[in-house]
Amino acid sequence: MIRALGLVALLSFGLPAQAQEIVKRPVAAKVWSADSVLTRIAFGSCMEETLPVPALRGVLAIQPDLFLAMGDNLYGDDPADDPALPILTQAYRDLATNADFVALNRTVPILATWDDHDFGANDAGAIYGGKTRAEALFDGFWGDSALGQDHPGVYGARIFGTVGQRVQIIMLDTRTFRSPLKDSDEPGTKGKERYVPDDNATKTLLGETQWAWLAQQLKQPADLRLIVSSVQVLADGHGYEAWHALPRERAHLFDIIKTSHAKGVVILSGDRHMAALYRQSGLADYPMVELTASALNRSMRATNDEMSSQQIGPAYALNNSGLLEIDWRGKSLRLSIRNEQGAEVQGHSVPFAQIGL
Repeated sequence: MIRALGLVALLSFGLPAQAQEIVKRPVAAKVWSADSVLTRIAFGSCMEETLPVPALRGVLAIQPDLFLAMGDNLYGDDPADDPALPILTQAYRDLATNADFVALNRTVPILATWDDHDFGANDAGAIYGGKTRAEALFDGFWGDSALGQDHPGVYGARIFGTVGQRVQIIMLDTRTFRSPLKDSDEPGTKGKERYVPDDNATKTLLGETQWAWLAQQLKQPADLRLIVSSVQVLADGHGYEAWHALPRERAHLFDIIKTSHAKGVVILSGDRHMAALYRQSGLADYPMVELTASALNRSMRATNDEMSSQQIGPAYALNNSGLLEIDWRGKSLRLSIRNEQGAEVQGHSVPFAQIGL
């Protein structure tokens, strides 16, 4: 669908007309048709919309079939005391004119989910007061690239390819329904920097409806399945937001993967302003593999010594993107961390047989 820059739509949220501006992105590459066979999927997160994004030039250099925007696709934190969310709205205006984003957007099809800074507030979850307006902004900007247009929350899924080469992409929403996390009893302490695990059975990460939807998605016919979570799933080497903060929910995720008999599941995540690879056995019928790719242009340091128990090699702290390459004939895939120029700095190959295929 072609979108014109600067076009606005009026939505019926009971706000004044001038408060209902929905920013549309510029002309976008069409999302591939259902029978398109994917072999190169790029992904990334944490992008400041007012700054250049050289890492997106690196993504263009590797010519992916698809790009997955995994959250923090802009930084529009808004206190929500104005229901129009003017700060978040301006962030979308800025992203729509960011030259590096515009170049990627018109060239490579994109699928998108969000994280806290495009949801509207740092570390926010279900209690964030601006989430309805934020979702309207997200859906309006991303259009066909946002898969959750027909229900509350931005989660959705799509399958590409033909039998034997089908890739299912599952974009989770880890914000709209997430319960408050448990604050650390020793803030700033390594491993307890901000939050500690909370075993409270009443708390949720995805919410009942999204959990039921995910269980059904994992039963759909597919070969390779990519679960995109804005926050990390396997990592345990820190006390920031991640699935380990709600261990019952994390266990439930792997239980669903196992009981659905879904083969070929690979996890992609962002959020952390660093990139790293992870592999963990004993969670499902085959090892779980995850690549965290962050940040596209919001690197916070030159090095990062964080090490989780399942981590493969060191973390990469400079600006980066991720790439998944699928060798359908050779029956293997490769996950790699890419620098701003698009060159591989670290990678991990996975034969299909190791993920149940």
